[in-house]
Amino acid sequence: MKTISYISFFLLFFASFQVFAQKKDYSFLTDSLKIEGQLEKYKLPGFSVVVFENYKIVYSKQFGQKSASSPEKIDENTAFSTASISKPITALLCFILEEKGLINLNEPIDKSLKRWHLPKSKFTENNAPTWKQFLNHTSGTTQSGFEDHYEGEKIPTIKESLLGKIPRYDKEIEFTFEPGTNWQYSGGGYTIIQMALEDTFNKPIAELAKEYIFSPLGLKNTTMIQPNEKGFLKNVASVHDKDGKVIKTGLPITPQVGASGLWSTPTDLAKIAIEMQNALRNKNNKVISNNVAKKVTAVTALKNAVGGWSYGWQKSFGYNNYDWFTCNGSNTGVGGTMMGTMKDGNGFAFLANGEKPNRFPVMGATQKTILSVMNWEGKTMNEKTQEIPASLKKQLIGTYDDFLFAQGMETKIIEKNNRLYVESELLDHFKGKNDNELVYLKNGLFKITDYPNLLKFDFKDGKASFVTLKRDDLTATVSMAAKAK
Repeated sequence: MKTISYISFFLLFFASFQVFAQKKDYSFLTDSLKIEGQLEKYKLPGFSVVVFENYKIVYSKQFGQKSASSPEKIDENTAFSTASISKPITALLCFILEEKGLINLNEPIDKSLKRWHLPKSKFTENNAPTWKQFLNHTSGTTQSGFEDHYEGEKIPTIKESLLGKIPRYDKEIEFTFEPGTNWQYSGGGYTIIQMALEDTFNKPIAELAKEYIFSPLGLKNTTMIQPNEKGFLKNVASVHDKDGKVIKTGLPITPQVGASGLWSTPTDLAKIAIEMQNALRNKNNKVISNNVAKKVTAVTALKNAVGGWSYGWQKSFGYNNYDWFTCNGSNTGVGGTMMGTMKDGNGFAFLANGEKPNRFPVMGATQKTILSVMNWEGKTMNEKTQEIPASLKKQLIGTYDDFLFAQGMETKIIEKNNRLYVESELLDHFKGKNDNELVYLKNGLFKITDYPNLLKFDFKDGKASFVTLKRDDLTATVSMAAKAK
């Protein structure tokens, strides 16, 4: 009897310990983030944020109003226009459809187009662009982003969009380089993908996304249906201008759905990210397979690709010793970010219904705070390092064009306390940390804290002149034009 009592006591204690462990208090995030004060300071109407850790949502908080013209508060189910966060969802849909044998992403995409065909170009005469090249922005197409429309206005078709019969563009989409040889962000390329999907399946992309992603994942507050269409969501946030006033009807209509027409909540975006993370570890995934997850997040472009790009996902950051898949969305009067670690199931998503001057400071502070206070720290690879010789330090120290992200920003290599550090506006903007150490590895390559690519420097006349970025099997050589002091 005593033995049974001891076992019962142990089981009861263990169960109680598990419940205690599961109830870790994350309320400290509210005090750390200080969102309410920032909304007032920057005149931002509303903000919604979710944090996930160890493959579970652990914090969800909403602030402010859906609309400046209504007292109705934003809640966990309030959806926002997510802008370019649509792109990785469109890419995910394509890879799921390919796995089911319904399309072939290695085929030239023009074979799948019916309403319109790719324009003739000297760049594509001997190299017909494939679905994948549009998905990772290496097809060479123009049209980066689009202007929104509102009910009561003439809403262009995606054919008219590709023909350039829309605001911002006055000519048909075109190619600027041979597909696969460079990288150039193109919302127009994703519009071509949307048309190919709809022409192939004779269904709107919104129906396909719902059938293969949103419904299977139980996402009730996510849609690619537009505000002027039947079935649009009821609980939504309006877009606002820099003065905090609702823009027109407040509900932007985006014909280029595959590029920027997704409406969602941070909670649903977090659920998508967690499903991706579970698929990457091949455990508890229900909709995305391990094969699809690995393919869609693999780095496939480095040259001029903002530090690295996969299919829809940006792969430019190595914060806290993690490789991240990320996407930012930015439309007039609304925007946000979702970020997830490739391992361990950590990340966050947030959306805001204000213009850039109103939301950017709040978004930037939120990201920096979360990355700082959550204490996420991935396991290091324990690469063998060596001391940087004084002569090599002298050749590296200087001010250069942006050789990390190819965004034209100034990048410096400086010396502090006998160590070298890289200062980059982008690293500072996203992490709030501008003292990223440049570490010399035993194999002759360099690594920068919070940056995922390895670097190999080449020198001319005693100064660094070129750097080769290395990531997995990819390399890209970048000029390091030194700036005059």
